[in-house]
Amino acid sequence: MITTNSDGGARGNPGNGAIGVVIRKGDEIIEKYSEVLKGKVTNNIAEYWGLIRALQVAAEYTDGELTCILDSQLVIKQLLGKYRVKKPYLLKLFLKVQELQNKFEKINYQYTKRTNKYQKLADYLLNQELDKRFGPRR
Repeated sequence: MITTNSDGGARGNPGNGAIGVVIRKGDEIIEKYSEVLKGKVTNNIAEYWGLIRALQVAAEYTDGELTCILDSQLVIKQLLGKYRVKKPYLLKLFLKVQELQNKFEKINYQYTKRTNKYQKLADYLLNQELDKRFGPRR
C-alpha cells in the first residue's frame, strides 16, 4: 500500500507558501516532491494544496488503497465530515480533493503530530523551497 505524508505552510499567514510531499511504500521512500505556491496563502490553503499534490503524485503509483497522513487537524476533520467547510476558498480546495479521491479504491486519512519522521521530512522539503525562493526564516 502507498502512503503519503504531506505538509503545507505559509510564512506570514497569509504569506509566501510552499508544500512538501513524501510518497512511500512502507518505510521505502519512492518520491519526494515540493513546490512554492503562487501568491499569498494561508497555512490552511497550503495544507490543502499539499494534500492535492500528494493525491496527484500518488495516482502515478496506485489506484488502489491509499493512506494520506497530515498534521492539519482542520483538513482531516473537514475531510472526515466532522467539521463543515465554511470558507469559500477552502471549499474550492475541499471539492478538488473530493474529485481526486475518485482515482482510488479507498483512501484513509490520518492525523499525525509534526514529530513523525516522515512528516518532518515533508516539512523540511517545504521549508527548503521557501528558503531557496525567499531566503531563510528570520
